[in-house]
Amino acid sequence: MRSKVSVGEYLAFLSNKFEVDPDRFFQALISAEKSKQATVGELRITCRSRNTEKAIMLISKGSKVVAQFPVPQGFLLEQRNPIRAFRKTSLTNRTTVGKNDNPHSLHIKDLRTGMKQINLQAKVLEIPKPKMVFTRFGNYASVVNVIIGDETGQIKLCLWNEQINSISIGDVLQIENARMSTFRGEKQLRIGKKGTLSSVASLSAPLEQMHNS
Repeated sequence: MRSKVSVGEYLAFLSNKFEVDPDRFFQALISAEKSKQATVGELRITCRSRNTEKAIMLISKGSKVVAQFPVPQGFLLEQRNPIRAFRKTSLTNRTTVGKNDNPHSLHIKDLRTGMKQINLQAKVLEIPKPKMVFTRFGNYASVVNVIIGDETGQIKLCLWNEQINSISIGDVLQIENARMSTFRGEKQLRIGKKGTLSSVASLSAPLEQMHNS
């Protein structure tokens, strides 16, 4: 466990990685501190030692040790589950990204007009100059069709306002809950109100080799 990562963030990371409900995970930690051992899902939590300041927790899955680290007593005495507060941290998000690199995460070649709830990872290849448009809501907005690509192809990604400023050429984006549409005869990927856009720190090998500049 890296020193710059808090206990709450690290526990949220483990909760997400091993698909353990954070409330059950927190209660299992409390039980282990009192009774030496507890189980939650496929994980076994063992309290190796404890004093007035902290408890040393060993987390294992089967015969494999997952982690061992100190948990402050004050953390275990929290009335509200502190693990939930860290569910959306960068460390937890990176774990989520890893999970999405599976059959639920599509490639550009798989995209078809009308598809919804699309998850994919792609590299920003080109960012044209944004245009100002007058929207149906009666206000002006900045919009641009960014070119993104993966090892299977390229496609336009429609971004608005703050989304445009949050990316740069070369970034690898994790796109969640997007949809495919056609505008003026061209296919494009759109991120709705329920969609998310985030940068990914690490690249898969095929993406690293694409369009390196």
